[in-house]
Amino acid sequence: MQDPPAIWTEGATRLLDYGPDDGAPLLVVPSLVNRAYVLDLLPDHSMLRYLARSGVRPLLLDWGYPGETERAFSLSDYIAGRLERALSHVVANTGGAPVALAGYCMGGLMAVALAQRRPDSISRLALLATPWDFWAADPRQARDLAALLPVLEPALLAGGALPVDTLQLLFTLLDPGSVGAKYRDFGRQDQDSVRATMFVAMEDWLNDGIPLPAAVARETLGSWYGANAPAAGTWRILGLPVTPAALRLPCFVAAPGRDKIVPPESARALAERIEGAELHVPSAGHIGMVAGSTAKRVLWDRLVAWLCE
Repeated sequence: MQDPPAIWTEGATRLLDYGPDDGAPLLVVPSLVNRAYVLDLLPDHSMLRYLARSGVRPLLLDWGYPGETERAFSLSDYIAGRLERALSHVVANTGGAPVALAGYCMGGLMAVALAQRRPDSISRLALLATPWDFWAADPRQARDLAALLPVLEPALLAGGALPVDTLQLLFTLLDPGSVGAKYRDFGRQDQDSVRATMFVAMEDWLNDGIPLPAAVARETLGSWYGANAPAAGTWRILGLPVTPAALRLPCFVAAPGRDKIVPPESARALAERIEGAELHVPSAGHIGMVAGSTAKRVLWDRLVAWLCE
């Protein structure tokens, strides 16, 4: 499937324009950990293309594969640097008015920080499966992940990033039983069905990962999981605490009820900290909510309605 045109690039990062030109601009921020195209998975099953057919103009920030420059980045470099410059480009090239912002998973935390830094440029904020309280569901598991940092340090020093295989292992540790279960389920499916086609597409995406820059890996594992810094109010970008309670704009928070990567309690904690936030709890998992067979029903339609209010 061909990517839409890139209207801005910097380093490894591209801003992909899904059109139409007269649609309401929406800057979409995915995670740094996985490829952005999970939001554009198949030609006939793509969240971004569906939004584009519904009067929204999605502009996807595709972080790309981190090169030498990005491997030296911290979260402050990404958020207060590259992400802010992408936002400035979107605003300047879509009429100058504030635009909507959406963040998925880790991209949601980055979006919260961006919205606080640039309130003049953002009209509304959607946060999809975005963690906030990393200790809400299982504090011990979160601290155990953070305790792996010393073991991972040689790899971080050697390559300037956390390798893809190691990242996949960390995700597996969050829900070890799911791996065997999903393949057993796939074996029972009609291999020519739409469901089987979507499963293969998702597996291809899961195995097409990207390394996480070393400083970002240390901050996310040590600060987010180890110290629960976002919920504790101690996570900072360029010295400024990231405080959702300071946001004064319409917010939509989707906390999927069957999420094993971002437990619903973690995402709901974010909605509780934003005055007037609309909380939506779809019956889906972390990836299924945005790219699964029921995604249109459980999320896409609701998100379009909220964006077009």
